[in-house]
Amino acid sequence: MCTILVIDDEKGILGVIREALTRSGHDVEIALDGIEGIQKFDDGSYDMVITDLRMPGLDGKGVVDHIRASGKSAVPVIGISGTPWQIQDSGFDEVLAKPFPLQDLVESVNKLTQFPLKTAMSA
Repeated sequence: MCTILVIDDEKGILGVIREALTRSGHDVEIALDGIEGIQKFDDGSYDMVITDLRMPGLDGKGVVDHIRASGKSAVPVIGISGTPWQIQDSGFDEVLAKPFPLQDLVESVNKLTQFPLKTAMSA
């Protein structure tokens, strides 16, 4: 099981992502904005972070910059965005364009964390 921090200002998206990743065997914590996200990241221990790009306050680019400058800079970060071309080559390990199939997210998480594949639908 991997512990994943998901950061997004849309509660509905957080709920759907949390459900899919939990069904795939992961432990998921959520944050409703970038500030809360980096506070949880700094205080916790995560195998991966998934963050939206566009959020009020600290955006996803600010989140990934913080992670890369931290003592835990090797933690994989997936960026999710309706405007993925804005975050290419920006420190993210992978970028998914919204809307994306949940199975694509689960596969990306499993690949980046080396977690054995378990599909969201089989749980």
